[in-house]
Amino acid sequence: MIFKLGDKFEEHFIVSDETYNGFIQIFKDTNPLHTDENFAVEKGFKGKVMHGNILNGFLSYFIGECLPTKNVIIHSQEIQFKNAVYLNDELQFKAEIIGIYESVNAIEFKFDFKNATTKTVAKGKIQIGIIK
Repeated sequence: MIFKLGDKFEEHFIVSDETYNGFIQIFKDTNPLHTDENFAVEKGFKGKVMHGNILNGFLSYFIGECLPTKNVIIHSQEIQFKNAVYLNDELQFKAEIIGIYESVNAIEFKFDFKNATTKTVAKGKIQIGIIK
């Protein structure tokens, strides 16, 4: 198998205008927390809060494009949103293999996203299958 227990991966992502606007255009989520600066500030945030599911897009990119094989499929994922993400935030993504299940061709990762101040904005687990 090309993966080993404890293997670590790292990527960097930026929540750009293109990502933010593309998410709204595709999914039509215009909740004022995400689109109205004044509304978000009134609710105690420092600005518009980015959609949490943008991070799921980054997870999809990691699994589909950054691993040493393209023969993968996501079986399940769990994500906990810990702190707000804002427009133009630079996120450091780290993942580590915590389980290899050869009998069912599955790999489990734990991951986290941290912002530029190293505050965890999200963390979770994702399990993938290796397609033979």
